[in-house]
Amino acid sequence: MKALLIVDIQNDFCPGGALAVPKGDEIIPTVNKLINYFDVIIQTQDWHPKGHLSFASSHDNKNPYDTVETDYGIQVLWPDHCIQGTKGADFHSDLITDKTQVIIRKGFRKEIDSYSTFFENDQKTTTGLTGYLKQRNIKELYTVGLATDFCVKWSVLDGIDEGFTMHIVEDAVKGIDLDGSVDAAWKEMEAKGAVITTSQEILS
Repeated sequence: MKALLIVDIQNDFCPGGALAVPKGDEIIPTVNKLINYFDVIIQTQDWHPKGHLSFASSHDNKNPYDTVETDYGIQVLWPDHCIQGTKGADFHSDLITDKTQVIIRKGFRKEIDSYSTFFENDQKTTTGLTGYLKQRNIKELYTVGLATDFCVKWSVLDGIDEGFTMHIVEDAVKGIDLDGSVDAAWKEMEAKGAVITTSQEILS
């Protein structure tokens, strides 16, 4: 059985948002077409409390995109984004959400960030997604959303480690691209065994 995994298509990650992925909203029509093709739809939602550890504003003399050392390793610092209950954390209004069966909220623990849909950034704290997928006998995930080089990449890599076949839909993802991070992400996902596909291949 297969499912569509929609990663973080939220206002703050789209143009005009606090941490906008360039042209991030342009993938939404493609994602909506794919939603109608799949029976199982899973969405993820960045859901940070105010003062989150990953916010540059939570650290003295730090700017967005600086890094800090944490208990779980190096953490990139971001502009404040996707704060619980704000418009920025809402799903983009153009995205079809009424077919979604489960929403995985991540980054809601104040002291740890979370990119992956499967694990927090300590690579130990689980989100519960693996158990849900196994319970429903879902073995293949088709991944779309934002951003290619962070939450999408880590979801794909962790999904492979968890034993799932992870597809990534090339024309239904967009990246932030810090110092060539998008190109590096594609290479990393491909090297790990991700199946790169397009919406046309799926829908045809």
